[in-house]
Amino acid sequence: DKNDFLAACASADCAGQFTTERNAMNRFALTLALLTGLLLAGCGKPSDSKPAADSGGGKKPVIAFLPKSRGNAYFVSCKKGADKAAAELGLELIFDAPSNPDPAKQNEIIETWITMGVDAIAAACENGEGISTALRKAKAKGIKVITFDADALPDARDFFVNQATEQGIGYAVMDEAARLTGGEGEFALIVGSVTAANQIAWRKQIEARLAEKYPNMKLVAVRPCDDQKDKAQSEATTLLSAYPNLKLIASITSLGVPGAAEAIKQAGKVGQVKNIGLGLPNENRRYVLEGVTQTVILWKTEDLGYLTVHAANGAVAGTLKAGDKKLKAGALGEFEVQGDNILLGQPFSFTKENIAQF
Repeated sequence: DKNDFLAACASADCAGQFTTERNAMNRFALTLALLTGLLLAGCGKPSDSKPAADSGGGKKPVIAFLPKSRGNAYFVSCKKGADKAAAELGLELIFDAPSNPDPAKQNEIIETWITMGVDAIAAACENGEGISTALRKAKAKGIKVITFDADALPDARDFFVNQATEQGIGYAVMDEAARLTGGEGEFALIVGSVTAANQIAWRKQIEARLAEKYPNMKLVAVRPCDDQKDKAQSEATTLLSAYPNLKLIASITSLGVPGAAEAIKQAGKVGQVKNIGLGLPNENRRYVLEGVTQTVILWKTEDLGYLTVHAANGAVAGTLKAGDKKLKAGALGEFEVQGDNILLGQPFSFTKENIAQF
C-alpha cells in the first residue's frame, strides 16, 4: 500500500530508498498507462466487433444458424446441409440453439449475435411472435434475417425458406390419414408445441381439409410433446387409453412419430391403430418395416439447410432482393420465390416399399 510505504520511509535513512522506489513506481504507472491505451485502441465496442478477415484479404460473410433445439435429429440434418453450403460458398457458419425448444433462449442467442455483428441470421422460430422483436432489432442493425422451417412475423425477416406450402403439408397429412382409415372414425394429433408458427399453420390446414372432405372422421384430441420423443410416447399412451375407438395417430413434429409408434407397439395395438406423420426416415425405418408406422411424410431436410444458407448469403451479397422470382442455390439449381417465401418443394411420403432407399 502506498501510504504504508511512505510512512515506513519517512526517516532520513530511508530517503534514498524512497526516491528509488518512487521512481520505479512512476515508471510502472507510465508503462501500465501505455499498455492500457494500446489495448483500448485495438478493441472496439462489442457491438462494433466484426469477424476476422479471411486469408484472401477480405472478410468472410458470417451466417448465424439457429434451429429450435440442439439435439433434434431433424435440425442436425438441416445443419449438415447448411455446413455443405457454407463450405461451397466460402463463408463462416456459426451455430447455436437451446438444448430444448425455448423461445426465451432463442432470443438470448440472437441478442448475442447482434452484439457480435454477424452478417445474417437464419432462424427456425419456436415462437414466431415472441422472436420477432429480437429479429427486428437485428434488421435495424443491418443484419439480414432469414427464417426457415417455422416463420417469424413477416416484418421481422427478409425471407422465409418454406419447406413446403402450409396447405401442401396439411393436406398431405389429412389425406393420408383418411386413406388409411377409409375416411371414417376417430383420430388424434400430436404437435411439437402450441406456439410454433408452423405447427399452428399445419394444424389449421389439416382441420380445413377435414371439414371440407372427410365428414365421417373426427379429430378427438390435440396433444403437444414439446419436440421430445419420450413425451410423445407418454401422450400417445394416454390417447390410446382415453379413446378406445381411436383409429389413427398423426404427428406433425418429427419426434412425435417414433414416440407414438413405441406407444402403439407397447400397447399391443399394432395394425389396430395406424401411425403417420412428419418425420425422418432414419428415426422411423424400424417402425415402418415392422408395420407399426404406415407412412412418414417429409421433405429433404438436408436440402432445407442448404437452401437456407444460400438464401442468407444471397441476401448479404445483394443477389437476393425483394421482388426476385428465382434463387439459384448451388448444386440444387433454381428455386421459386413467391413474394418473400422461397419454396423448397412438395412433401414426400416414405412407406414400407421405399423407406430402405433413404
